[in-house]
Amino acid sequence: TVDLKYDDVSYATVHQSAFLRCGMMPAQPIKELWWFKIGASEERVYYYDPTSVDAALMKRARRSSRDNTSLEICPTQLSDEGEYKCRIVVWDNTGNSTEPSVPISKEARMILKVNVPPEKVEITHLTSGRNLSLRCKAEGAKPPADILWTKTSPDGVETEIPDLAKTREIEPAGELYDTAEQIFYQLEENEMIAKISCVVRHHNTNTTIYKNITFVSPAIQNALKVTIQRFAEPVLYSSIENQDGQDNKAGLVKISADPGFKVPYNTSVTLKASAPGVFPEPRYLWWVGGQTGIAGRELHIDNLEEDKSYYVLAENPLGRVVLEVPVHITTSDYSQWNDSSRDGDVIVDDTTGGLDTGAIIGIVIGALIAVFFIGFAVWYWTIRDGTQVFSPKKEKPHTIDEETIPFRSTDKPLLRTISTQTLEGRRSRREPSI
Repeated sequence: TVDLKYDDVSYATVHQSAFLRCGMMPAQPIKELWWFKIGASEERVYYYDPTSVDAALMKRARRSSRDNTSLEICPTQLSDEGEYKCRIVVWDNTGNSTEPSVPISKEARMILKVNVPPEKVEITHLTSGRNLSLRCKAEGAKPPADILWTKTSPDGVETEIPDLAKTREIEPAGELYDTAEQIFYQLEENEMIAKISCVVRHHNTNTTIYKNITFVSPAIQNALKVTIQRFAEPVLYSSIENQDGQDNKAGLVKISADPGFKVPYNTSVTLKASAPGVFPEPRYLWWVGGQTGIAGRELHIDNLEEDKSYYVLAENPLGRVVLEVPVHITTSDYSQWNDSSRDGDVIVDDTTGGLDTGAIIGIVIGALIAVFFIGFAVWYWTIRDGTQVFSPKKEKPHTIDEETIPFRSTDKPLLRTISTQTLEGRRSRREPSI
């Protein structure tokens, strides 16, 4: 009597080796070995005849090295899943060597199930204050994956998170399944760093996948806890000038400036904040003085004219920090940036002596006023004396007579007459008769 040992259901993982057991008890000489896959019809997978043929009708099939009759398929494909039949023909003469051997055929049927581990695991999150909503999704698995959540303590001990409020969804995707689970978690007040893991288990394939989330608060070096008027409670505060190294601590907020923190007069500057390793990604708020805050990673400053200190808040559900960012002017002399013009390759210097437009206008107005007063004085004296402004110079009025006035033959007599009368009139007024 020949008995076959086999498993009703065998499991395999896609892209790995599948083992279908079909052994004899006790072992007997084999006349023929057949393997079939049962579908709409029997598809021959493998045939073995010890005398002449050892043929794999499926290229990926072979006799197992564990025995002479079991079947291995490698690498396994999802299409290999289904029902298989093993047929073994042996010689049996019932222990009587004088009688001819009799072929005995035995058959066994079994199921092969091909499992597919999750091809992708992702975690998404939403935050509201210190309340977190986490969603873990395992895509493309067969059968559907199992999900659980763990938390790792600061000393490295991992424990399952108890009493979680959660929801689970399983959606078919062809022959595979997508499993998603969402939990709601509240960070504790003293919980500045938290590591939460989504553990995806695929039991039949012995697959465990960790997807870790490490919550990290934004941090600064040389921090002081101060009260800032904008906030209701003290916050960690420091100046960027006191940030030493910025590479030896996780979650440090870093500030960069383009073109730099020290720039020439009237230069535009862009400040940019980042916080490598901080999760969830912090939000940023910029302000200067008492102005309304500007949200965003970057702050653009147009035409900086004086030294100023800007402030940036970096905040996520675990904490908040404030950095003071001073930006300095290298020189306040605007004329050196405005006193030359370029024409091709030749630099032409302006020779205004450093005077600005207002000073030049003031000088011009002053000169016009002076000219006006001089003209007015000349006019006034001309009217009062009744003579020409630029008349010949008189020496001593009491000695002047007609002979003191130069006369040329070319002059008109009328001019001499008028001049003489004028002088005589002066004499009569200044020298009273005796």
